Amino acid sequence: MRLVLVSGMSGSGKSVAIRLLEDIGYYCIDNLPSQFLSDVCAFLAAHGYRDVAVSIDVRTQGPIAELPGLLAVLRSFGHDVRVLFLTASTASLVKRFSETRRRHPLSRDLNAQGREPTLEESIQTERDRLTPIDALGHVIDTSELPSSTLRHWVRDFVDGPRSELTLAFESFAFKDGIPVAADLVFDVRNLPNPYYDPRLRPLTGLDAPVIEMLASASPAGAMIDDIAGFIERWLPGYTQDARNYLTVAIGCTGGQHRAPYVVERLAERFGGKDRVLVRHRVLDRN
Repeated sequence: MRLVLVSGMSGSGKSVAIRLLEDIGYYCIDNLPSQFLSDVCAFLAAHGYRDVAVSIDVRTQGPIAELPGLLAVLRSFGHDVRVLFLTASTASLVKRFSETRRRHPLSRDLNAQGREPTLEESIQTERDRLTPIDALGHVIDTSELPSSTLRHWVRDFVDGPRSELTLAFESFAFKDGIPVAADLVFDVRNLPNPYYDPRLRPLTGLDAPVIEMLASASPAGAMIDDIAGFIERWLPGYTQDARNYLTVAIGCTGGQHRAPYVVERLAERFGGKDRVLVRHRVLDRN
């Protein structure tokens, strides 16, 4: 059985992910108490279910700290277990709760002063409680990310084959801030900027004229070589650390030209060695 555990911060898009998984054929269970995970999976596997998605987060009544051990047991039975953890910046979460006017699930837990916590306090408490599982799998930062893009990324996450390590190359715009989920961050703003060429300005790093311009700029090739060399040198260490996912974020000013170009070249280099995901925060959003 292939099991996808969806967890993460309230308001980060877990419902969007679960609905997408259900749409593509997964049997989905939302807000399952963690102590029932093993029994439920055994029952579903025995009755022929092959693709199952379960959402477990701070709403569950079971102890979240036990989840790593439960997942290890499920893997020992031969199940393909994948963990998807969704997060977002506190500012983005506050904005979403304000727009939907929903209460945070921890808002009724009184704080040390015996009063109802603020929304920011509830969000920080949730981050602390989810610490045991936020490093178990693949993290997606949904800050400023449209639902359509999140659905696309979740589909990519589950459709790929099993792999010991998945490399996610992600371009972003520094003007929007560094993605929360990034493991390695590289700044390519020192490369020649196609934005200042009126002919190239409306294009992206995926278009042939921009590719030709940056490919002819020797600093771009040298930087790509250096970034690839760094990743190749330290990738075995991440693998030995039992990590299944590594997100490499490449940033430029607007996230339109240089960063997508570099991401695509890196994906080409590593495509034959590991499972590779390619994401462009700005281009996918638009």
